[in-house]
Amino acid sequence: MLICINGGLLSIIRPEPGNPADGSSDESQMNGGRVFVLHIALQGCLRATDVEYGITADTGGHIRYLLDLVAASGRNPAIDRMEIVTRAFHHAAYAECYAEPIETIDGTTRIVRLLTASDAYLAKEDLWTEHDSLVEALVAHIATLDRAPDVMHAHYADAGLIAARVSARTGIPYVFTAHSLGRVKRAAFDRDCAETAGLDRRIAIEEEAIAGAAAIIASSRDEAEVQYADYVAYDPGRIRVFAPGSDLKQFANCRSDPRVDALINRFLDDPAKPVILAIARPVTKKNLAALVHAYGRSPALQAAANLVILAGTRDDIATLEPEIRDNIAELLQLIDRYDLYGKVAYPKQHRPDDIAAVYAHARVRGGVFVNPALNEPFGLTLLEAAASGLPVVATDSGGPNDIVETCGNGILVDPRSPTAIIDAIVKILDDPALWSRYSAAGSVAIRAYDWDRHVQLYAGLLEEVVGASVPSIADRDPALLLVSDIDGTLIGCAQGVGDFAAWHEAQTDVAFAIATGRSFHSAMAVLGQHDAPRPEILITSVGSEIYYRTVRGAVYDRDTEWDGIIAAGWDREAVAALIGQYAGLTPQSPLEQRRFKLSYFADGDMAAAERVRALLAEHGHSCSIIQSHGRYLDVLPHAASKGTAVEHVRRRLGLEPRQVIVAGDSGNDIEMLRSSRHAIIVGNYSDGLAARADLAHGYVAVGHHARGVIEGVAYFRAAAGHGERIKLAS
Repeated sequence: MLICINGGLLSIIRPEPGNPADGSSDESQMNGGRVFVLHIALQGCLRATDVEYGITADTGGHIRYLLDLVAASGRNPAIDRMEIVTRAFHHAAYAECYAEPIETIDGTTRIVRLLTASDAYLAKEDLWTEHDSLVEALVAHIATLDRAPDVMHAHYADAGLIAARVSARTGIPYVFTAHSLGRVKRAAFDRDCAETAGLDRRIAIEEEAIAGAAAIIASSRDEAEVQYADYVAYDPGRIRVFAPGSDLKQFANCRSDPRVDALINRFLDDPAKPVILAIARPVTKKNLAALVHAYGRSPALQAAANLVILAGTRDDIATLEPEIRDNIAELLQLIDRYDLYGKVAYPKQHRPDDIAAVYAHARVRGGVFVNPALNEPFGLTLLEAAASGLPVVATDSGGPNDIVETCGNGILVDPRSPTAIIDAIVKILDDPALWSRYSAAGSVAIRAYDWDRHVQLYAGLLEEVVGASVPSIADRDPALLLVSDIDGTLIGCAQGVGDFAAWHEAQTDVAFAIATGRSFHSAMAVLGQHDAPRPEILITSVGSEIYYRTVRGAVYDRDTEWDGIIAAGWDREAVAALIGQYAGLTPQSPLEQRRFKLSYFADGDMAAAERVRALLAEHGHSCSIIQSHGRYLDVLPHAASKGTAVEHVRRRLGLEPRQVIVAGDSGNDIEMLRSSRHAIIVGNYSDGLAARADLAHGYVAVGHHARGVIEGVAYFRAAAGHGERIKLAS
């Protein structure tokens, strides 16, 4: 890497991968393979310790995320240096530390506060006025460093735009974490109001940030597949879903505290009743007023439980920012309107280390945690509540979809429906067995949302962004294409996945692909969680989407040719309407519905596939109907399936049919197994695969999961004999 200063402007010249200008390798450019990360975070009051969460509308969970990410990154040997760049500002109501140019966190990490055109605190809506001066300040700061950052990580829209423009000046790539998106906020309010002011500018800023990012980190599938999809710059192959970690151990062992109990109990006539708990910043998108409305309109809820709301900290309401002031005032007015005195606790002060005891207060009283946000990009408080043993009722918009699916610890609701909120809370409070099941299930969060695990995946992504390029499948001449299903086939046994990873590393002449019913982001996430090898090709959503790994390993390109092929004759809206009206099937979650896939629950009805096929044919629709495990039913365009997608990939790679091996375990693999000459049925198969006459040509492995895949490949290789190229039996 060459660093030049010309006319006062910094430029960083990055040699092409594999052809360094200074004769060094890409790895040496990263300090022996270790990465220097420069984080950009401009919103809120950011400091290393004792963060004043809720002091402004922009001082919230993204700061907690960033500080936890940095702390965990410091424990990972792949990351050896970090800076957090933010704005310096003065404000009479805030601590003077926010004007300090440098705050050291530890020997390798510090916060750098840049001087910009204004030295006043600015809300996120006003940060655009500082863009030019922020770019110049950051470029100048990088010029002073003894070592240029390898990668920037931008947090929120304005930081993303700054990263994009600094990247254009310096050549330093950046990854982007949105935390929340303007288009989602606009959809949540669905009207022009104070909360949507300036959103057009913000959305334009986000478009620029998304377009220039080397990779985008999303916290949930909803964010990756629904929220980003409305942007012009949306490119699913550049988005990776890494669920944030969380230090949940303190919540798993949380105990009530007499002082915290007294803080809450002083508001209540009957402090022993169960608690409906909400913890959120008092900003409009958190929708706390909807929870008070629901509680106020339900005598049953009022009889069953108290309502406890922790909405930041405050001294004098009159001194708060307008949005926070207005939301606190609305909560107090609603408590008065519904005459909820003695039933609602709303402490004005609490310490950060009180939170665990607050969760314990609600748990020991058999309570429920509620997050009614209009949209929740992730949902850190839901993880804390889960680890504390509190069942949850959460918005169905955003990250809670992933959390509740992973943990199985609560109910998702439409946050705009007071009736839905009431019904879900009552259902949990009135059923002790259900409460106990949800309470116990929350412990899954401690294992699933771990910061060290998150950083392991994160560091791998950064290395792909800044490291040496990898050969793309188009530049290789593989002798064999191995295509495996994921769930029940490749994964299902941790040791088996480890064995497969070691085996795969030695197969230099094998192109590895997966074919799954999962979406692209779900597949990438689950492969990462199980340390499975990164496939060169992903056939996802039951064969309706295909992605190829590019030269830069962090990115996948979608096969738009395949999209065009399967789109012919596909009328998604008409098919969905017919099934909804006549088939009697329950749709799966919105996340499972894709452009070329409709997904339903068949509830064990083994005749569902034939019934739907006949219904659609009667109305002139020829579709591919796939049922698996007796429970799941997918409807696809006629040309789409795992089998046809594998055949398309084979032709695109220029391989012969004898050079393809496929592996599966269940009903949604049948078409792929049937259409391939060399089919592996792993030993843990379901849906009667081994007894099917149309799969008699397949090899039924003794080994289960990934070990069965390895066994099957060995069988077909042995059957073919050995040669310079693998030639499988024809």
